Amino acid sequence: MRNLYRLGIDAGGTFTDFILADRAGDVRLFKVLSTPHDPTVAIRNGLALIAEETGISAQDVVSNSDLCINGTTVGLNALITHSGAKTGLIATKGHEDSIEIRLGHKEDGYRYDPDYPPATMLVPRYLRHGIRERVISDGSVKTPMVDDDVRAACRHFLAEGVESVAISFVWSVLHPDHEQRAADIVREMMPDIRLTVGSDLYPQVREYTRTSTAIVNAYLAPILQRYVEGIDAYFHELGSQHPVRYFQSNGGLALGKVVSAQSVYAINSGPASAPQAALQIAKPWGEQNIITIDMGGTSFDITLTKDGKANINKNIDFLRYRIGIPMIQVETLGAGGGSIGWIDSMGLMQVGPQSAGSEPGPACYSQGGENPTVTDANLVLGYLNPDGLVGGRLPLDVDKAHRAIREKLAEPLGISVAKAAYGMFTIVNNNMVNGIRRVSVERGYDPRDFALMGAGGGTGAHITALAREMGVSRVLVSKLASGLCAYGQIISDVKYNYMAPSPIRLEGAGAAAHLDRLFAGLEARGHEDLSGDGFAEDKISIGRSLDMRYVGQVHECTVEIDVFEITESTLAQIRDAFHARHRELYTYDELTSPVEVVNVESTIIGQVDKPAQMKIAPGKGVDQARKATRNMVFSPDGPACATPVYDGAQLGAGDELQGPAVIEEVTTTIVIEPGWRASLHESGVYVLTVDAASAASANGAQMEQTSA
Repeated sequence: MRNLYRLGIDAGGTFTDFILADRAGDVRLFKVLSTPHDPTVAIRNGLALIAEETGISAQDVVSNSDLCINGTTVGLNALITHSGAKTGLIATKGHEDSIEIRLGHKEDGYRYDPDYPPATMLVPRYLRHGIRERVISDGSVKTPMVDDDVRAACRHFLAEGVESVAISFVWSVLHPDHEQRAADIVREMMPDIRLTVGSDLYPQVREYTRTSTAIVNAYLAPILQRYVEGIDAYFHELGSQHPVRYFQSNGGLALGKVVSAQSVYAINSGPASAPQAALQIAKPWGEQNIITIDMGGTSFDITLTKDGKANINKNIDFLRYRIGIPMIQVETLGAGGGSIGWIDSMGLMQVGPQSAGSEPGPACYSQGGENPTVTDANLVLGYLNPDGLVGGRLPLDVDKAHRAIREKLAEPLGISVAKAAYGMFTIVNNNMVNGIRRVSVERGYDPRDFALMGAGGGTGAHITALAREMGVSRVLVSKLASGLCAYGQIISDVKYNYMAPSPIRLEGAGAAAHLDRLFAGLEARGHEDLSGDGFAEDKISIGRSLDMRYVGQVHECTVEIDVFEITESTLAQIRDAFHARHRELYTYDELTSPVEVVNVESTIIGQVDKPAQMKIAPGKGVDQARKATRNMVFSPDGPACATPVYDGAQLGAGDELQGPAVIEEVTTTIVIEPGWRASLHESGVYVLTVDAASAASANGAQMEQTSA
């Protein structure tokens, strides 16, 4: 029975999802409420639910799993709520305030807004200590480090109860000795604190980005360390034969000790697995261009995959803090099932970003929530089963949903409850469409060229409305949609990023030899780390990239290259790749201008065996799956219409149905609007397409209107 299972756990703001796969291709999804006060409680509850529904004890699941993988929002939540560790900063004297100066401007979107407030500093001014030392841009020492300054900082930190320390000196990436000496002193005087050394964590040129990244890491490290230790200990008690893996923001897995040391990589770990899951689910249709949307209880996450590759961001402002390490690009909005409807000072209805979360949750949860939420609106519109969600384990109170919408929205606005509910539905959809356009249209992509992949428990109720608004003609919604990120975790690989600074012009044999040695050294470290982690040589692969720019430019762009020996002759390939990337990003290139490299990066991947894909039995016709009829509203002024409701568990491969209709899976509800058709593929994926007859009718009407 050993290594029979693989377990993925994705802890979200409202629900924690569990995916349990076996070698036979059986993939099952389980869902429990998250427990923000102690995320380990939700994991215990989830394993108890698995035991209840399958008869397989938590001990048997864990001890017979080849991998147990955890994606967590612990770091993200700590950053959002500013509940991280008390952190001190040791910086070059005169540079203590670089994190507040922020390169001289506010983040994009607010640069010229005088009323936009400054970001909350993760390290207050009194916990930033300047050290007399100076390395200049050629890596030489101008001012030797004064050890007594570091010791004075440590004494102050001890007196103030500091839990974590970040060290970041100017040009330390070219001469790390000062940072390493300071780190030795901190370890000597403060052996119990967490320590982050900037040149170790993020060895890249750009002092502000490196300092900010080090501070965020230090701020989160004690939180993640306690979380990892608690999870590892619990799984060890259950008899785990393999170390728990944790999902990282770069789209790969890592050991707990890596996540503890490099906590900044775990900030957005949950939604970062969505692109991998989407590509796997879309394989039967050969889709490589996918927009994945994940509507949970608290937030709405969007990722875009083009030509089979997810967008990677570096050097971005995330929650107002500059982070340099590579992260899967995730656009996150405050638009979840718990998003609250409210009336602004101008008397207009708004939805979000405030959320009721899981505690107290929507009014219909009967857990003390009194504000109307998107879930309450969907219930009033008839989209959700009034008997409850998650197979009835989460009962819903229709009367409380009606009352919340009536008292807080409908009566103040002088409209009906149904119209107020549809207004909430429309507003949150518009918010989500605007987010989708930011990751597509604003980056030069036409969303009509992409398939839309549904994820998250709340997405199914909105997905045909979103696709209609964007003109997307193909939508894919897996039976595992509400646990898509957990599924993405169990099919992902181990992934580590190794970086080094390399300020050098891209010309001459000396530059070629330098870059070749640099990549070889980084990749040797990666091979050593993954070999020590049990990966055979044929399971290790490499990706390379360089941050490059034209000489004289302020900012650089990241260019991916193949793995080859870098010689004077192959430098031309790298230059050509840079020109092409620059042209793609900025619509022009400068073929005669010299090019320089700023940083290099190697991505080392340990390939994990993938579990078999789900396969469902052929259907016996949709009639036997029809379970009820409910009145539903599909327009702001239209009357409620009797709409068939289908039990997703009774639908099989090949079954097709015409909208309007609702398909109820255990953990998600899929609303098929009028004019849409749904068919179920043998892989357990619903394919939603615009009905040809409805499309022709709509086009005809539009032509008549145009002629008139």
